[in-house]
Amino acid sequence: MQYQTRYMTFAGGSITPAVKLLLIVNVAVFFLQQFLPSQIIILFGLVPALIWQDFYLWQLFTYQFLHAGLFHILFNMLALWMFGCTLERRWGSEFFLKYYFVSVVGGGILNTLLVPAQIVPSIGASAGIYGLLLAYGLIYPNQVVYFYFLFPIKMKHFVWIIGGIAFYSSITAGQSGIAHLAHLGGMLFGYLYLRGGNPWDRLKLYLDERRLARLKRRFHLVPGRKDDDSKPTLH
Repeated sequence: MQYQTRYMTFAGGSITPAVKLLLIVNVAVFFLQQFLPSQIIILFGLVPALIWQDFYLWQLFTYQFLHAGLFHILFNMLALWMFGCTLERRWGSEFFLKYYFVSVVGGGILNTLLVPAQIVPSIGASAGIYGLLLAYGLIYPNQVVYFYFLFPIKMKHFVWIIGGIAFYSSITAGQSGIAHLAHLGGMLFGYLYLRGGNPWDRLKLYLDERRLARLKRRFHLVPGRKDDDSKPTLH
């Protein structure tokens, strides 16, 4: 990895716009948390029971901006800065933000579906961060990172390790307030988004294909012969 003393970012260059915006918003919200009543966590954290019973759907998005303490936000923002800037430079700010928020909301959805009775709020940007780690591992599989800042490991192996830890923790941790299922959901939905593209575009393509199939059946459209360039003919 290349380091630049002035900016201290991976791969050189200054901090990217979308990452900068996310850092500012997260830090600002964390600062406000110190002066607001604890009920703010119940209202804007991820509480699956409230989403199902009272339709607190905004929690699927807002939980990402709340953090439990200084080290919680510090490590999340450090990972966002370390890996997010490189991905944003590669993708552009618009796609980067779309991908990040798909990972966040996807993590919230998975957590809500699999633990519908959970009443302990889950908070933090980790679902988005895990989505970024997955993407970074897919794009730069042989990039070396330092696990726990000590052990060098290739990114493709690192992604499997953190995914396995998140899966194991989701089974054993119970309602701890740590959104292990959201971590998995961030990786899963991030992967599906990268592989499948925009879901609305895929839906439009599916509808167009269905419409074309109906037209073929209606007009009995069949392939032509090889000697006429295989053009379809109407009967």
